[in-house]
Amino acid sequence: MRRSLVVGVLLFLGATVVNPAVADPPAPPASVIRSWNDTALRTVRLKSASDAQAARLYAMVNVAMYDAVNGLATNAANRRGEALVPPSRSAVGSPVAAAAGAAHDVLAGLYPDQAAAFDAELASDLAGITPALAALGRSWGGRVAAAVLAARADDGSSPNASQPGGSGPGQFTASWSGVQFRNLKPFAIADPAAYVSPGPPALTSLDYAAAFAEVKLLGNAAIPDAAKLATFQYWSLGGGTSQPPGAWVQVASAVSASRSLSLDDTARLFALESMAMADTVAPTYETKFETHSWRPQTAIRGAESDGNPDTVADPTWSARAGSVGSSPEHWSGHSSFSAAAATVLKDFFCRDAIPFSLVTDSSPGGAARSYPSFSAAMVEAGRSRVYGGFHFEFSNQAGLAAGRDIAAEVVAHKLLVLRGTTHVGDCPL
Repeated sequence: MRRSLVVGVLLFLGATVVNPAVADPPAPPASVIRSWNDTALRTVRLKSASDAQAARLYAMVNVAMYDAVNGLATNAANRRGEALVPPSRSAVGSPVAAAAGAAHDVLAGLYPDQAAAFDAELASDLAGITPALAALGRSWGGRVAAAVLAARADDGSSPNASQPGGSGPGQFTASWSGVQFRNLKPFAIADPAAYVSPGPPALTSLDYAAAFAEVKLLGNAAIPDAAKLATFQYWSLGGGTSQPPGAWVQVASAVSASRSLSLDDTARLFALESMAMADTVAPTYETKFETHSWRPQTAIRGAESDGNPDTVADPTWSARAGSVGSSPEHWSGHSSFSAAAATVLKDFFCRDAIPFSLVTDSSPGGAARSYPSFSAAMVEAGRSRVYGGFHFEFSNQAGLAAGRDIAAEVVAHKLLVLRGTTHVGDCPL
């Protein structure tokens, strides 16, 4: 009788019951969350998605997986608030199949040309699950994914729009594509406008002159500094990479695996992190659109026009990054993504000082870097933009502050238990 009960539980969790003497044990259920995030990372790389497109994709995939797992009727005792799709009393089946089916359908819906690869991964996930439970879970996951795709179909991410370049002191001079993302519908926060920056310091201010002098020195391509160049490159994460949000998805994957989180906890962690990062997009893009600020290279070369007696022009100055930057300067999107993710991770685990190692897609030589805490990586990611000559420090700090505040709102109000003590992950609120 006891063996039958154990077998039934294992089957429900998506495991194949086999003789342990002759076969390897099945993968932990939570690995399905990490494996589909790996697929999302590969898709972003393949499609050369922008940072905003990547953040939206990661959030959609993880919202669907979380709601698919959370919404199963058999999870009623542990159920939390939904990210987007309410639970269904009729939902049953394997939670692993539900998560896999949800992620598959979101990705296939967004990138149908990659459906064959997504189909193969789904088939592999379902192969180890009792067919009846797999079919039921996969069906529920598909329903969740369809609702997520429908809800995000007209969310402000398209059609593409551009802001023309400006002229004169303080203005970003090139055309900027993708500005429609300033209207991106939030996943979790109430009002993106609440986080829009009032703007950078006035060109004639001492604060501006101080930041100008710092980046003029630290971000100068004519002053060799291998360490600063390597730090900039490590976090640069441009087109063809997983983008800055993808690096933090990798961090969540590594840390969640090392701590052996349950399927429910893993799904919730990735959903909170990805929603927080995606919700930095609209205020970041709106701030850039409204302030339309020049990048350091333009500012330093044209400082004679800024009206500040404490800035000195250098018409030959070039950024260590090797380019000007493709969007207005204020604020740093790398910083807001990093702060949002680091804050969620810290709050979920109830501690910041969790060490981890990471190899980003742009890491020089593919070398890993190790960090003693989430905040240490966040700080380095933000400073890397100054080292590259891409951003002023005041825009790094503004991005960090916005990311932290957005994450705090997400953690405080989303995916909380419906009954009993309210908490997030290991950390009581």
